[in-house]
Amino acid sequence: MSSLFLEELKKAMRLRGYSLKTEKTYLLWIVKYIRFIKNRHPAEVPHTEITRFLTHLAADRHYSAGTQKVALNALSFLYQKHLKIELGELGFTLAHKRRYLPTVLTPQEVKLILEELSGRNKLIIALLYGSGLRVGECLRLRVQDVDLDNLSLTVHDGKGRKDRRTILSSNLVAPLKAAIDSGIKLQQKDVKQNVGCALPPALARKYPSAWKTPAWAWLFPSTGWCNHPIDGTLCRYHLHETAVRKFLRIAVNSAGINYKRVNCHTFRHSFATAMIASGVDIRSVQEMLGHNDVKTTQIYTHVLGEHFAGTRSPVDQVLEIPDVYNIVSLQLAEIGT
Repeated sequence: MSSLFLEELKKAMRLRGYSLKTEKTYLLWIVKYIRFIKNRHPAEVPHTEITRFLTHLAADRHYSAGTQKVALNALSFLYQKHLKIELGELGFTLAHKRRYLPTVLTPQEVKLILEELSGRNKLIIALLYGSGLRVGECLRLRVQDVDLDNLSLTVHDGKGRKDRRTILSSNLVAPLKAAIDSGIKLQQKDVKQNVGCALPPALARKYPSAWKTPAWAWLFPSTGWCNHPIDGTLCRYHLHETAVRKFLRIAVNSAGINYKRVNCHTFRHSFATAMIASGVDIRSVQEMLGHNDVKTTQIYTHVLGEHFAGTRSPVDQVLEIPDVYNIVSLQLAEIGT
């Protein structure tokens, strides 16, 4: 399939306001599908090829239900929104999505990890845990998103293209002030060389001088310049997520926490669990996390075990009886002698 076809798909997704992350993911699955159908044009193959491709992902490649759904959404966009071909009933059922409990860290474990970090890296992880941010949301923070007076953060264009506000720890005011000063100084240095912070192209056209304004400076800028992923303009982007994953992995290993699977999102789970455990209303936690449905937030009550709070384990009643186990072990010891 020609690159011209893929460029047309890109334009179609941008016309509909899809995020760059969604665009990249959809293109990945569409390319995999085109390779699966031997580089034929998708409009020229029967719909049964879609079912065969999805079945291949489930039966042969053992992809999870979530991954299968992403692939199906990508192909749905390709056919129904781009090629204007209705798919109808495909006769394919997604694999059952298992329910799982997220991994959470105790406050002491978070403290051990933070003690292995310093400066910018420590601030990033502290924000993930202290404000319940996704790593991408944290790295996209700009100077204007931080309200030090009211101790709050504004998250723009979060998951589902939503804005929200969340809390900010008073203990992070000082390091945030330092990050703000550093970000503005770097921006001013870039401006002298006619380079600015990356902005959405439409916003850059509407506010031509925004790239010079301190309010738009990144809190966590990248170390170098790059070309804007949409219009190719030379700019400074924010720090990449892979940099966070690298230093976090080192910190977790140094802290000796090798009995849990810890990633950036673990701190968001830990934030939610800590908030609910401290008595914060679940609706408030839902708003801070940006969940559409409170049922998504309720998973953290299961992590805490609140759904069976006050229920006693049967073994508690057994252990209230005189310690039979010690008596039996003493008798066995006597027999052995």
